[in-house]
Amino acid sequence: MGHQTALDSEVTTIGGVLTDQRPLDFHTLGLAGCIDRLTAPLRQGGTSVHWDTPHWGIEIPADCASLLYQSAREALSNAYKYSAASSLSIQLAAVDHGIRLVVSDDGTGFDSQRATCGRHHGYGLRLMSVAVQEAGGCVEISSTPGNGTSVTVTLPLD
Repeated sequence: MGHQTALDSEVTTIGGVLTDQRPLDFHTLGLAGCIDRLTAPLRQGGTSVHWDTPHWGIEIPADCASLLYQSAREALSNAYKYSAASSLSIQLAAVDHGIRLVVSDDGTGFDSQRATCGRHHGYGLRLMSVAVQEAGGCVEISSTPGNGTSVTVTLPLD
């Protein structure tokens, strides 16, 4: 667990949703830096966060970066609210003509079939899926009770 900085206090939770009080600055921080800011409440709660970013040199258009950021915020908010994870990993990688974001945790997991089609569950995941599909991408959610969760978002870059 790392030490808390002044920037960490600018990310708060409102109703369990991670909210950055500062405007997004993809130009200065990059997409990974903006997403990493969202992990502050998880780190403060004792969750270790690991990064893998083999996407050096790839320009990510602002609309794609924004959608990946919002998707990461949803996945990280769910991990914060529900997972009780001790470890979380985030991967941002180039794939064939696109970019892939994977957020995985070792938390409590859930029934992913129920969460994406249940009446009172998974609205954030469903809205994320619709937005990603409208942008030509895809979302994969893998989770079972007791076995953690992995959310994968893939977007085309051309």
